[in-house]
Amino acid sequence: MTNATERPVEPPRDARPPSLPRTARERARAEITAEILAAARRYLATDGAPALSLRAIARDLGMASSALYRYFKNRDDLLTRLVIDAYDSLGSAAEASEAAVDRADLPGRFAATCQAVRTWALANPNEYALIYGSPVPGYIAPADTVGPAIRVSALLLRVLIDAAGPGRPPAGDAWDAVAPDAAAALAPVLSQLPPGIPTALVQRGLMVWTGLFGVVSFELYGQLHQVVGEDPADRDAFFSECVRRWIAFMDLS
Repeated sequence: MTNATERPVEPPRDARPPSLPRTARERARAEITAEILAAARRYLATDGAPALSLRAIARDLGMASSALYRYFKNRDDLLTRLVIDAYDSLGSAAEASEAAVDRADLPGRFAATCQAVRTWALANPNEYALIYGSPVPGYIAPADTVGPAIRVSALLLRVLIDAAGPGRPPAGDAWDAVAPDAAAALAPVLSQLPPGIPTALVQRGLMVWTGLFGVVSFELYGQLHQVVGEDPADRDAFFSECVRRWIAFMDLS
């Protein structure tokens, strides 16, 4: 982090992003890392995250386990990379979908984010299970997973912030007062938001956020069986109606 009184050093004009491998050794390391991650994702699909083993992955790749430890120091290090990659993949999909909608169209931005979350989850069920399923025994996610993890919630919060912005008068009972103990419970999220956003709107936003991932999880894990039709069109219609009602619940329309 640069001290506020210091002027940051500008990179040379021909500098590449640090994430791009520049030397043959860096390119080789990036390729092997990608192979390890691909093998690890296959294990997520067949055996689940708790069974992830660096030795087994090394065996599958024809590597000595000691060589693999030069890329990931232990299982938790590999899990962290998989977790961050999954959150970033989901976040990128949601951000791209939301960015394609006019900024003034709050319902459209919210709906685009929700639809992107579901589409990504259905296409990547194993990665979704890693980040939103049961915790992996013995694994504690480090702090560097937080930024990627909040990318989707940040989009939804931005919609709430814009909904409470100038020129948008309070509408409906989404703005009603929240019980004092409930308002106090929201202190962590309220401290991260600009002043003036109604606590009740934040409460509703959190309810919808948990509802979004609850519905997606229910669909992925079979909890909607014999509740909602199995035909993909039935599932699409059910989810779209959920989104429509969430939008009305937050008085975004």
